[in-house]
Amino acid sequence: MNIMMQAAPAHAIGAGDTILIVGHGSREDSGNQEIRDFTAQWRARRPELRIELCFIEFAPPELNAALLDAARTSNRVLVVPLILNAAGHVKMEIPEAVEQARLACPQTEILLAPHLTACDPILAILKRRLRKAMNALDMPDPTTTGVVVLGRGSSDRGANGEMAKMARWLLEEGDHELVDLAFTGITWPRLEKVVQRQVLLGMRQVVVLPYYLYTGTLMQRIHRQVEHLRSQYPQVRFFCGEHFGFEKEIFELMDQRVADLRAGVPDSRLPCDGCSYREIAHDMGHGHSHAHTHEHAHAPAHTHEQTHKHEHGHAHEHDHAHGHEHAHAHHDHDHDHVHALPHTEGQGA
Repeated sequence: MNIMMQAAPAHAIGAGDTILIVGHGSREDSGNQEIRDFTAQWRARRPELRIELCFIEFAPPELNAALLDAARTSNRVLVVPLILNAAGHVKMEIPEAVEQARLACPQTEILLAPHLTACDPILAILKRRLRKAMNALDMPDPTTTGVVVLGRGSSDRGANGEMAKMARWLLEEGDHELVDLAFTGITWPRLEKVVQRQVLLGMRQVVVLPYYLYTGTLMQRIHRQVEHLRSQYPQVRFFCGEHFGFEKEIFELMDQRVADLRAGVPDSRLPCDGCSYREIAHDMGHGHSHAHTHEHAHAPAHTHEQTHKHEHGHAHEHDHAHGHEHAHAHHDHDHDHVHALPHTEGQGA
């Protein structure tokens, strides 16, 4: 359902805080429109906030320009990624845009919140979607119904690990004997292989739960894949769920991100904001941005006020998959890391 975008409250312009939502962006504009609708709904829920929206790629307004505009017209900007998992966009491109805006607008405080993360509110959405799927099946027996949590996939092991955690939590809090993880690209296993395994293990029904915020070309592909599986396994009943993004849990998570940033809650800021290892990756050519501001070509080297109290280990791989599906293994904030940066002179192995 499309909701007409509402203008930010006039009294907020040029003063106080600006909340800047960062969406990924999609080639399929219906997905971008859903994020615009979410923004309108959040504004309606929180009319006292100045809430703006930007996209990393594929749709305007673009991240760098929107961030600079917010920084020039606000005392403080709270950047809140509306993104499920943290791969290259969250760990590299958004922090780089924030640093550029800080250099251009040193008078403005800019704080960067974490992405939505793998957490109990997201688990609640998956559990609700699974209950709906089971109610729609002819034989709602969890012992003979396999579940596949299907996500985008990344070359960042931390992002894939967040999905693995959600699949494990779904298994532990339910009655299904098989809750597997699959990816639409970049990494493995893929949906077809996981379904083949579940059928061989005797599953008579398979529920596919897309782990996606909002629609897009990949959601369309998932539905085509499930139709192909139905013809390939006529003896198995399939249920394919939908993406999510308008649930109360998503609004509450965004509210919490803003409240935590304002209150200065420990760990309320994205660990990659000001991360020295991200700087090293950028200097070695592993980082990139889809749109750059060029105002700081002669800016001094970055300085960071934030000190991280956890050790970083980053597998720096740059993997551009077909269809412009970006996944960067730049950062892996698991607090138990082995540095996988290529060795350079003066740098420890």
